[in-house]
Amino acid sequence: MFGAFKSTLALSGGYLWKFAPRMSGPQKYRLRNRMKQVDQNIENIYKALVESQGKQYGEPTSYAKIDYLKFALPKESEMTPRDKYTTFTKNSKTYRKDLHRVPKWTKHSFRENPKYY
Repeated sequence: MFGAFKSTLALSGGYLWKFAPRMSGPQKYRLRNRMKQVDQNIENIYKALVESQGKQYGEPTSYAKIDYLKFALPKESEMTPRDKYTTFTKNSKTYRKDLHRVPKWTKHSFRENPKYY
């Protein structure tokens, strides 16, 4: 009677909510490439705005968000591996959580830590 139904519960050994305990090498490689691409896009937008406004390179533009991304946000090369691959969480004993355990971790930016941390 129940032979046609296969159980996939975790207790039965199914593949339910399982993921690797740490990030793999290819995951880290793709993460670094995404961060470098974001840095390059920020740089290109900043250069275009500076040229269109007739300002010198290194001066702030009239766009606060672009200036924040260019001058305040750390670049991928300036970040430590701890900050690249983990994020802050108040529920953990070490206040750190592996980045790949955060939902939609490829879509969010985790470049900043909370204030005073």
